[in-house]
Amino acid sequence: MTDLTDKVAIVTGASRGIGRAIALLLAMQGAKVVCVARTAEELEEVALKTAGLAITADVSDEADAQHIVAETIRNFGRIDILICNAGVGSFSLLEHFTLEEWDQMFAVNVRGTFLLCKAVLPYLKAQHDGHIVGIASDVSKRTFQHGAAYGASKYAQDAVLSSLRKEVRSFGIKVTTIYPGLVDTYFNDSKPGNPDTEKTHLKPADIAQAVRYVLEAPAHVVVDELMIHPLTQEY
Repeated sequence: MTDLTDKVAIVTGASRGIGRAIALLLAMQGAKVVCVARTAEELEEVALKTAGLAITADVSDEADAQHIVAETIRNFGRIDILICNAGVGSFSLLEHFTLEEWDQMFAVNVRGTFLLCKAVLPYLKAQHDGHIVGIASDVSKRTFQHGAAYGASKYAQDAVLSSLRKEVRSFGIKVTTIYPGLVDTYFNDSKPGNPDTEKTHLKPADIAQAVRYVLEAPAHVVVDELMIHPLTQEY
């Protein structure tokens, strides 16, 4: 199995939910974690727990994406892992969506993934090593009512990662996409621990363990895609 000790990992959306769980678990495995989010107060708390680096940034902004990578290199000298987890979502009938809501989802979910991947690739290619993990969604593979905008952004993110996987494999770089089902987080203004969702949803720690699984796979093993959803969720 691949040892994560001293691996340098950038985790976006690290201030809460899935990103927080991933950052904490990677730190427990000995990784040096760069925690990225837009909310400084919550981010600092996670960075303290991981003994890592906190960078307040908007992943959909090109200058911020380049800053995240530059600061990681300045502090640690390399990048081994990029976790593209930052994401936003809102749900409504298509006719009720505003252009602002549509653009925000594509900015964070798609452009954010594109910009961070683009920024780290020169370093990963120079190393002939590295692992990019995208936290997509099971709606990257299906559609549902009220999910036109969010689903479209996740289909697009999936396409970015899938295409990138084919472009970088010859450099020894792995790209894995994880498709979580329903997760008990703050996503879409919900609050974790709600009795109505606690027994029917995945926990952020479940997704973090899935990330650990793909990162710790032996060097000769490639996990391209991993679907994870609760037993209570039907398809």
